[in-house]
Amino acid sequence: MSLYLVLNIASFLIPFLYSFESRMKYIKRWKAVFLAIVITAIFFIIWDIIFTKISVWRFNPRYHSGIEFFGLPIEEWLFFICIPYSSIFIHFAFHYFYPKVSLSDKTVRIIYWILITVLLPTIILHYNHLYTAINYSVLVLVLTYTVFKVPNVLNTFFITFLIILIPFSLVNGILTGSFIDEPVVIYNNAENLGIRLGTIPIEDIGYAFTMLLMSLVLIKKIEKI
Repeated sequence: MSLYLVLNIASFLIPFLYSFESRMKYIKRWKAVFLAIVITAIFFIIWDIIFTKISVWRFNPRYHSGIEFFGLPIEEWLFFICIPYSSIFIHFAFHYFYPKVSLSDKTVRIIYWILITVLLPTIILHYNHLYTAINYSVLVLVLTYTVFKVPNVLNTFFITFLIILIPFSLVNGILTGSFIDEPVVIYNNAENLGIRLGTIPIEDIGYAFTMLLMSLVLIKKIEKI
């Protein structure tokens, strides 16, 4: 079994088992959660296929099964289901057990404008770095839409994302080379800022934030239908 597959299964298994927990009843949200994850995955998989094709990153055959579709290992496809599922579970679990812990609308707006103040100059100054420029541009668009159209999502997500970063850093750290001889995902540093948090490119934080936020916004929309 490939290391990448093991990471996917390990990330998914415990949140999946706890989905049947009688108090939280996360299983009742499955329709909205899985539909939102799949829609988001389609967007990110297309992005992934293009970036792999133009060598923004590539996958180390040493750590995946060798089964590929459109140039992506099957494990990479599973990544966009397993990691969002477990991360969104953490978000809703926190919201369930600590319903009163959230940021004010004013605080959300302040954080938003701080992020925009940092991200826009970064995009402009590093427009020639594809991962940096496109990643942060998508982040700005999704974040702006959420702030002005579905702001209450961020009141909790700005908090839960900090918690999600703990398991994310472990999994993504391994994928980018922590604790193993070679990285599972090999980045072309000419297309990013070259700033790493351990072995993780700093852009990956924004990538994860956008992917999860997009799913949460879609869940909110789907549950209203």
